[in-house]
Amino acid sequence: MTEHTWPSEWLRGVLDVCVLRILADGPTYGYAIAARLADGGLGVIKGGTLYPLLGRLETGGLVTVEWRAGDGGPGRKYYDLTDAGRDELAQRAALWEAFTRTTGGLVAGIGAGAERPGVADHPVRRPTPTEENR
Repeated sequence: MTEHTWPSEWLRGVLDVCVLRILADGPTYGYAIAARLADGGLGVIKGGTLYPLLGRLETGGLVTVEWRAGDGGPGRKYYDLTDAGRDELAQRAALWEAFTRTTGGLVAGIGAGAERPGVADHPVRRPTPTEENR
């Protein structure tokens, strides 16, 4: 798959739901999650991004953590979805679907404003200098 460099703000907005989705397939550990994200097309997600996210999911009660002995190596921390995590995944997945449909429509309409009735009648309101400094 082609490697993309996605804008970091896009990744921040979707990474948690992608991690929850990966965990819906069963318990796994951080390195395997990062590999699935990369294989899925998100690119390399660094541990400094992934592990704090997993910690927040644990603190929020969406995942549980279990240490498992390694095969001849160090143990690994396995993450698994809780029932609350499954519910959260379902809600976020539905919201994400609606959001991408909405933004996709807006992005596809860029440049078509002149052809759409009423668009030219509603100029974009620019903030006043006082509003910009708030």
